[in-house]
Amino acid sequence: MNLSAAIMMNRVALGCPGLVQGAFRRERRAGVFILLTNDDGIHAPGLAAMERQLHRLGEVCVVAPATEQSGVGHSITYLTPLIVKEVYHGATRWGWAVEGSPADCVKIAVTELLPRAPDLVVSGINGGLNAGINVLYSGTVAAAIEGAFFGITSIAVSLEFDEQAAFDRAALLARQVIEQVLEQKGQGPQLFNLNIPTVALAGAPQVRVVPMDVTRYGDEYERRTDPWGRDYYWATGRPPVHVGTETDLSTIAKGQVALTPLAYDMTARPLLDAMRAWRFAVTPPVEGDGVEADAADARTIVRPMRKMQRVNVNPPE
Repeated sequence: MNLSAAIMMNRVALGCPGLVQGAFRRERRAGVFILLTNDDGIHAPGLAAMERQLHRLGEVCVVAPATEQSGVGHSITYLTPLIVKEVYHGATRWGWAVEGSPADCVKIAVTELLPRAPDLVVSGINGGLNAGINVLYSGTVAAAIEGAFFGITSIAVSLEFDEQAAFDRAALLARQVIEQVLEQKGQGPQLFNLNIPTVALAGAPQVRVVPMDVTRYGDEYERRTDPWGRDYYWATGRPPVHVGTETDLSTIAKGQVALTPLAYDMTARPLLDAMRAWRFAVTPPVEGDGVEADAADARTIVRPMRKMQRVNVNPPE
């Protein structure tokens, strides 16, 4: 075996044992190669429920945060190392836990752990909706966006919060929607956000394709005082009552499933075209304009070096 083949076999063994051993732990038909992640953590019940359903579509590799990462948005880890650990269910290796963000999980899975790029990235099921402007804060959606960065069709899946959440029912619904999305979508990678209200799990749920609501909300706080007399704050606030064009928030409020196509290109195209006609004139600094004084008054900020703990490889007896 040559070196490149050996490296590939090692990556297969590290990332998805099912690709080497033929099957994870249950029969499945050949199909889509899927990377599954989330922001609730590797042990979240929504992740396990989604994994069980996705096996009906093909091979599933689980790479998820070691701990809950709700609300971290699209943060990545680069000032500290990423620790990756195997997670077992009994004697079977089930997936990988990454001590980082959801975006970290997708990045390291695609570039290091998987034998090849997945055909699909699924993020979820999140315990709590990710609709409206919460899309911008969501680690669940960020993982799907990271998959789209790699040119992979990606879907974020969220279920309305409930202490007794029916993740198995939600996973069944989500898998059906995902399967139909893959059958009907056009060529090339695409990005989707799926939100499931609790009431949609009963009866015959309806799926609506709607835009993301951009109404601001959630900027209210409740002030309290701790036993030492210090003030602290809890973020409060509910989604606004929407009037007008149907959006993800209004659809969810009606008890319907909201499916939203997303784009991570944040360029304002109409304004971009208009701005091309703008003219700017910037002059270089000249003596006497105060630049030297400003520079002299600037405070020097020193970032301390991290201290490395010395490890004694030969501990005293």
